[in-house]
Amino acid sequence: MELTELKAWVGRHERREDVVGATPVAALAATLDRDDPAPRAGTELPPLWHWLCFTPLTPARDLGPDGHARRGGFLPPVPLPRRMWAGGRLVFLQPLRVGDGVARDSRIASVDVKQGRSGALVFVTVRHELSGPQGLALTEEHDIVYRQAPAPSAPPSAPPAPEPAPAAEFTRVVVPDPVLLFRYSALTFNGHRIHYDRAYATDVEGYPGLVVHGPLIATLLLDALRRAHPAARVRRFDYRAVRPLFDTQAFSVNGRLEASADGARRARLWALDPEGALAMQAEAEVEDRPA
Repeated sequence: MELTELKAWVGRHERREDVVGATPVAALAATLDRDDPAPRAGTELPPLWHWLCFTPLTPARDLGPDGHARRGGFLPPVPLPRRMWAGGRLVFLQPLRVGDGVARDSRIASVDVKQGRSGALVFVTVRHELSGPQGLALTEEHDIVYRQAPAPSAPPSAPPAPEPAPAAEFTRVVVPDPVLLFRYSALTFNGHRIHYDRAYATDVEGYPGLVVHGPLIATLLLDALRRAHPAARVRRFDYRAVRPLFDTQAFSVNGRLEASADGARRARLWALDPEGALAMQAEAEVEDRPA
């Protein structure tokens, strides 16, 4: 298929239903090394933990060699081997809770073909609307990027020069060992082999180690905010992946809470590798929870 033909997927719709379960919530809390009370019916989901729902249920016979579903179906059949979670924008309207029945309506919002330094790039944006018992709970725009694999003889690209980081109010060091990555893959039923199959990640896709999930980094950023400011409720969250992180080195998640000119409170959040290179940057709009 020609890359330009992929635009025919714009507007494609999918609807799924699920129930927010207590066990995955407890398991993610354990994975993030939190000491939360055991979740029960009515426990509020932290922001981004809705990614525990609507996990991909592709039969084994329909998986591709990278562990993802074969191309086509809801997502366009992009003929490029590398697929990465590039970022997103979320608006949290009301909380979802353990025990809630939830529905997700998803639409392909855009498909853009571009030419980068390493070859063709395809950007796909999916818009999700999640509804719970009280109606629309959150909206999400999720950006996916597909790109070519580097040639076997191509030298590794030089990392960007570290930029001066803003002064952090809070910082947490994360050791992305294979157990953390495996547990997160299992919780989100993510079969992408770059996160748990070292031989595939290094020998086939050419990475220096296992790749840390983009959504895990985003979740760790908001988890750091929750630890520093437990009373802060996230209303909006925008994030963008800048470069991948690997299990070969620890990284840090950092942030600071600021007041803006319009009176809103915003958290600036960022993840850095040990050399200080930016891996993900984000901004959250927050308000205090009712007393």
